[in-house]
Amino acid sequence: MRSITRVPPTLAFTMDRDDAKTNKNLGKNFMCRLQCMFSHSSTSESRLSLEDTQQWSQSLERLLESKYGLATFRTFLKSEFSDENIEFWLTCEEYKKIKSSFKMSSKAKKIYEQFIKAESPKEINIDHHTREQIKRSVKTPALCCFDDAQKIVYGLMERDSYPRFLRSDIYRSLLESLADDAVKG
Repeated sequence: MRSITRVPPTLAFTMDRDDAKTNKNLGKNFMCRLQCMFSHSSTSESRLSLEDTQQWSQSLERLLESKYGLATFRTFLKSEFSDENIEFWLTCEEYKKIKSSFKMSSKAKKIYEQFIKAESPKEINIDHHTREQIKRSVKTPALCCFDDAQKIVYGLMERDSYPRFLRSDIYRSLLESLADDAVKG
């Protein structure tokens, strides 16, 4: 028979208070790191706000449109050792901006080697048909050659990683920290 260790009520309260303090510190520390990352920016989105951070929970698209949201989501994914999807998605977004056919060809091969090829360093989770289609299209690449894989990866993030992010300590503690700052003025 297993023995159950009871925690005295005063100790349980202290532990809860310590957990809350740890979460608050996590939020404050992360908020400072985010603002330092973007302190050189002079755009209207130069300060992290509670309202913007709350809007990240509306959709993955909303989260990725925010420089702070994207940075926070990437940090979360890295902490789970699952950042290959966001890295692939962002790489595809950059790829679509390429104008030179020489650069496009070179970049398409790099993307294939890094994310698509079986056993590649950051292999993404796509079906065999899509993988083979990309393998063929990389030989004469177009701006749309990664579109199907990018849609699959976005869907995976939207259904899996994004909901976990919204429940994560990193997001919740950041919200709490910003809410505390808003109350203090």
